[in-house]
Amino acid sequence: MVTLFLRSNGPLLVLALGGNAFMRKGEGIEKQWDNVRTAAKAIVELVEKGYRVVVTHGNGPQVGLILEWIHKVSPHLASALTMDIAGAMTQGWLGYMLQQAIGNELEERGLSRRVATIVTQVLVDKNDPAFANPTKYVGSYYDCKEAADIARKTGWVFKPDPRGGCRRVVPSPRPLEVVELDAIKKLVGSDYIVVAVGGGGVPVVRENHVLRGVEAVIDKDLASSLLARSIGADIFVILTDVDHVYIDYGKPSQKPLKLLTTSEARRLLEEGQFPPGSMGPKVQAAIEFVEARGDNAYAAIGRLEEALDVVEGRKGTKIIKG
Repeated sequence: MVTLFLRSNGPLLVLALGGNAFMRKGEGIEKQWDNVRTAAKAIVELVEKGYRVVVTHGNGPQVGLILEWIHKVSPHLASALTMDIAGAMTQGWLGYMLQQAIGNELEERGLSRRVATIVTQVLVDKNDPAFANPTKYVGSYYDCKEAADIARKTGWVFKPDPRGGCRRVVPSPRPLEVVELDAIKKLVGSDYIVVAVGGGGVPVVRENHVLRGVEAVIDKDLASSLLARSIGADIFVILTDVDHVYIDYGKPSQKPLKLLTTSEARRLLEEGQFPPGSMGPKVQAAIEFVEARGDNAYAAIGRLEEALDVVEGRKGTKIIKG
């Protein structure tokens, strides 16, 4: 088979994959490879169309599983294997799966295997108020009564998840800076598909010029938006398990939104249309990207299986400046 190397000057796209790219609600860990291969096909299709692609991904279910495993198997290690280490472990775990699946899909289509994963640190403020108010969902879905029992034994905090059941919540400070930004830019400039800022990146604080990991999980959509702005992306797309952004989601009056200006999106966000634990950060991330990048840039939110159509505006919700 002849292998081609595609050098592209096409639009630079940051593609943020939701947790459903690996595990969907009700699925076990054994379904991950099937889901990742589906995502890889969508990513490589975009590359064939001429897009330069940087991939980010969620890690909520996986980082939660790691912490749960540690607590069940070796409780005495829980204080040493901290949440930042669990976040780095999932970047390697999920980055490896994406890197292999994307590379295999490239080779199947006769394209050069040029894909790399960067274990990424993201700077946060150690005084961020989020540390006093955990809101980020991680881990498995539980019956809320079972979650209350686990909370009594572990001291963990659980809250109802908008998708049903209860899940553990942890602090989610705002991302400020992508530490490995220069390496990511150089790989993009060499026409690599880059997997970076997995799970929002490993949260770190800077103290006297030294970085230190902290117990938190950064929202991957806000971190992906920061990365997209920092590398000068043209398009920022969040792929999830819903086909549009909705108003009155889950109610008889729910309505899909196909086009949103940043001012409309901000108004609806302030009105509480987009919950903080689900669609809220996605809309906020889209607003921040579009407002920072100017008139020619846009963001989109849609279903993973419809990635190309979402990117090109035929499906999903498009967010533009205005």
